[in-house]
Amino acid sequence: MPLVPRVVVVIPCRDDADFLEECLAALDAQTHPADQVIVVDNGSADASAAVAGRHGAVVVAEPVIGIWPAAARGYDEAMAEADIIARLDADSRPHPDWIARLVRAFVADPSLGVLTGGAEFYGGSALQNYLGERWYIGGGHYWIKKWLGIPLVFGSNFAMRTSIWERVREQVDRENARIHDDLDLTIRLRESDGVRYDPQLRMPVSARPVQTVSGLSRRIAKVATTFAVSWPEGAAWRRREEPAGAQNGASWEPESDEWAPRYGG
Repeated sequence: MPLVPRVVVVIPCRDDADFLEECLAALDAQTHPADQVIVVDNGSADASAAVAGRHGAVVVAEPVIGIWPAAARGYDEAMAEADIIARLDADSRPHPDWIARLVRAFVADPSLGVLTGGAEFYGGSALQNYLGERWYIGGGHYWIKKWLGIPLVFGSNFAMRTSIWERVREQVDRENARIHDDLDLTIRLRESDGVRYDPQLRMPVSARPVQTVSGLSRRIAKVATTFAVSWPEGAAWRRREEPAGAQNGASWEPESDEWAPRYGG
């Protein structure tokens, strides 16, 4: 990796033009600009692609509807230019020093492979925002670390070395629209990949996932689905016994035409 690593930001997007406008404006204001921003247009019927173009982002079309197909396409596109692939969502509003903090962390620690952080919910009531941050995302970080032995990779706020994606890109269930892409990615990682959670690396994200009982229930149910389709990859005993790189992903995939704001975003 060069002294100043190249950072490519990937944003999956479907019909989120208004949120995307705010997200890209926040990226434009970074103290350490991204070397490239890739917006993956996942079959949007609104002006998402036009918004991305106005901000100078590279627009990549992914016709297969689903957050994993869109995210994976973005990571693949980023590989040619990136030392670090950073990820957020269209409703993320990164603080001005977000990329700078990522770069400092990866330069300072060569063993760091994946860096993730927490959330600051906006747009909901005070109670919804609190529960989203402390129970939904905070609980996910706590319990996933207990079970998998590594922190949950929060898809609205993380970055990974390109070499990490090169290793797991054929192992993740990248065409499955019914699972949490970030949890599936976490399941494929191991302690040797250098996964770190920084509680100070916080990302403002929309409170949409926690504003309705049905929406929250659907996202929580997808946790069980994600573990089911990857089993026994996500089993604690398997992770203790199996070295990194020896994983085999599951092949079952339920049918879906659903694309909804992702886990935590």
